[in-house]
Amino acid sequence: MSSLQAALKEAEAQIGTEVGVSNWITVDQAMIDDFAKTTQDEQWIHVDPERAAAETPFGGTIAHGFLTLSLASRFTYDCFETLPGQTMGINYGMNKLRFLMPVRAGSRLRGRFTLQAVTARNATDLLRTNLLTIEIEGEETPALVAEWLGLSVFKD
Repeated sequence: MSSLQAALKEAEAQIGTEVGVSNWITVDQAMIDDFAKTTQDEQWIHVDPERAAAETPFGGTIAHGFLTLSLASRFTYDCFETLPGQTMGINYGMNKLRFLMPVRAGSRLRGRFTLQAVTARNATDLLRTNLLTIEIEGEETPALVAEWLGLSVFKD
């Protein structure tokens, strides 16, 4: 049995189950400011704490939705190991994505992954679909939910 076939068989048994929960990460103002500079999205709700406190219902600045989403890559390091025979993992995109709750500066986030589907695309590529939920510590509503596609590439 090839490494890909072994990984497929193991993953098929995990469909519908939570396969990982990451550590918490604090999203502070410095991280938000750095992201704003990098993406050139310096809207005041992200980078002006005084104005955001006075003029928004959030009580201060909030993280960019795409900053929250970008942390998903970091969360995978806590949740997934390289599989035997795997040469690389590739972000293959999203099927669905919803931003449900703003992330206030100073919030702590973590990712939860539930395997929804797995498919061998060919002799080297294994496509996994995970439901990703990024939680905000102390909040009932998550920051976002997404159906995330990841490609595991194996030796031929």
